[in-house]
Amino acid sequence: MSELRRGLVEEIHRHGAPLTPELAAAFGAVAREAFVSGGFQRRDGSWARPGSAGFLEAVYRDDVLITKVDGGMPVSSSSQPSLMAIMLAALDVRPGDRVLEIGAGTGYNAALLAVLGTQVTSVDVQADVADRARSALAAAGIDGVRVIAGDGYAGVPGERFDRAIVTVGVAGVSPQWLEQARPGPVVVPVEHAGTHPVLAVRGTAEGPVTATVVCPSGFMSAAGPLTAAHPRSHPAPAPSGTLAAVAEFAPPRWAEPLDSLVYRDLWYAAGVWSERATHAAVRGRDQSCLVLLDETGTGGAAVLPDGSVLAGGARAGEYGERAVEIVDRWEAAGRPPMQAWRIGLRLTGDESAPIWAPATWTLD
Repeated sequence: MSELRRGLVEEIHRHGAPLTPELAAAFGAVAREAFVSGGFQRRDGSWARPGSAGFLEAVYRDDVLITKVDGGMPVSSSSQPSLMAIMLAALDVRPGDRVLEIGAGTGYNAALLAVLGTQVTSVDVQADVADRARSALAAAGIDGVRVIAGDGYAGVPGERFDRAIVTVGVAGVSPQWLEQARPGPVVVPVEHAGTHPVLAVRGTAEGPVTATVVCPSGFMSAAGPLTAAHPRSHPAPAPSGTLAAVAEFAPPRWAEPLDSLVYRDLWYAAGVWSERATHAAVRGRDQSCLVLLDETGTGGAAVLPDGSVLAGGARAGEYGERAVEIVDRWEAAGRPPMQAWRIGLRLTGDESAPIWAPATWTLD
């Protein structure tokens, strides 16, 4: 194992991801740089290319690497390794398992699965992305992966798998995945309150279908029927500069602001209790915040990590009250983590290409 790969494994461990010896060995065995041979976009918008200063050090940080941009928007990437580790741990593969992967990305995730001893079929709707993933896997000397350019919603008709993993954000689960991947689970980032928490989904194409939350995440969204609107859809995140001026509606309630993971737990609960929950940039705040967005898309109420509520727009009072009620309710429930929710999914979306989307929630 190279020093850079060893350092990545140590960083993943420090960030709290579950690393079995087998999974740690997989991260140590796969050369991540082979999967970003065309470079990646730095956080400042510039493009890092092989051989440039600091390239390898950046490749082996626990960070997402954007590898394709279209119209200024990221459309393909190598996910953050610690998130990959969490999702792979939830997938719980065994040597010999057949795995369906929706979203090939760079091919790095499929390579890790192959090193874990599985047979992987990866489907990506972008033919050029599939081609590059296929080439990268060959260059890295990885066997046991088949990459197909095709419609992820359809999976691989006529074939059977033991598990399925989805590496793009969706509004719901294709019945085809549940039909093809048995006994499962299907590990998939599903939209909730403007983000994509990762779910472990079990069930059949005909139902019933249930899920538990694995972890928070913020994947790029898919296209087509996988992102169809449905009765429990939340508003899209408000672009920077669209939210009206806000003023304090309720003061801070916690001397120590919630850390990022606990704030995500509150955020998740808000999405359960309000169909208006999403996120938005708030003036004077570095990070996007949990927001109950009004129907105009420009007003509503924001809940900050210290428990304070800011509100603005024509219905500021109403939305401020709603936000305070959500924080009160979360406190009264004992600040449940997102993993405590048990989710029931219902068939919804486009009639010609339906999806199983979260519809009911109960707490353990």
